[in-house]
Parts: sequence; C-alpha cells; structure tokens
Amino acid sequence: MRTTSNTAGPGGGRPGWLAAGLAAGILAAGLALAGCGGPGGPAATVPSLGHAAAAGGGGSQDPAGSLHAAGQCVRQHGVPSFADPVRTPSGAVYSDLRSVQDAPAAALNAVRAACGTLLAQAGLNAEKEPPAPPALVQAGVRAAECERAHGLPSMQDPTARTPYTPGHGFGLTASEVPGGKLGQGFQQAGRACSAQIDAEIRASTLSSLASDG
Repeated sequence: MRTTSNTAGPGGGRPGWLAAGLAAGILAAGLALAGCGGPGGPAATVPSLGHAAAAGGGGSQDPAGSLHAAGQCVRQHGVPSFADPVRTPSGAVYSDLRSVQDAPAAALNAVRAACGTLLAQAGLNAEKEPPAPPALVQAGVRAAECERAHGLPSMQDPTARTPYTPGHGFGLTASEVPGGKLGQGFQQAGRACSAQIDAEIRASTLSSLASDG
C-alpha cells in the first residue's frame, strides 16, 4: 500500500495513478493500429504502456520476444529506465507504468512514432487493465490493517480493483491520509508498518506480478 509518491493531494484522487493514465493516453492517441486486434474503433486496438491484459498475446508467435522487443524500443526512444513488460501464465500483461509517467513529452512522442506496432504485438492494451493479483491484495490488506492501528484509522483495505502502480504498491486517497504525507498519522504509520509496506511494494514488482499471484 502505500508509497508516499502515490499519496493523494487536496483533490482527493490518486495523482500518481492519474498522471500515469494521462501518459498512457498520450500514447494511445497515436498508437491505434488498424487491423491489429479485434473489430471496432481504437478501444479494441489501442496499445498502451500501462499494465494491460493481452487478448491472445497480440498475435505474436514469440510472446517473450515480443515483450522484450517492445521494452527495448521504448528504452531506445527516450525512456531508458523502462523495464520489459511481463506476461502471467493466464495471459495478463503488466508494464512499467511509472517510468512512462515520468517521461517527457518528447520521449512519449518518439515512442509513439517508433514503437506502436511492437507494443501491439506485445499485447499491451489500454482498455484491458489486469486487476491486482491475490498476493498483492493480501499484502496490501496486511499493510492497511497495520496502518489503521498506527495513526491512519480511515485506511481502507485494497481489493483487486484498487488502483496500484507496479513497483510502488497501491495508491492513497486524501480521506485515508487527511494530514497528507507530512502529517503525524502518516509518519507514525510509516514507522510502525514499514515491514508490511515493504512487503506490499515487493508484491507489486513486475517479477512478482509475473507469477500471477
């Protein structure tokens, strides 16, 4: 659960998550590939750099190779810290959303121009976000239980549909942390629950997500 970078501001949302969605939207605007995937408009064919579920792996005959090729292309075109996406045994694809979120617009434009086909072949689809797997949800619930007991009584247990960022755990809302990340409750919970928070973060890494919970 709960990294400081995902702490909500006064508006009450999840700024880190929303910014990442905007980054994916920038890419999606230019990455719809006619003829790649199912029928319909962009919703059926838009690849994304966010974590996404692949329908049939994007048609690639080499799923692992397609994931590496997509990751390598993104790294070579302005996002050098981008990690290769991972595919679970059930076919869900998770990706390194945070590095894309933090990338400059010029890099996103370069990725959009150069990597669209590879992203589609890798099975990245902005319309198909995988839920949080059970192991991550369980780790998040344990962290929330600890935090409720140590300064953050409004903390909610995450579910499979709670927004999270791979490698950073679940997001926070303003109502859960009314004093913000500098508040006494947040600081107290961070100290008392560091083991549980670290376990949640580990459960959210790409390598952990690849095991499909």
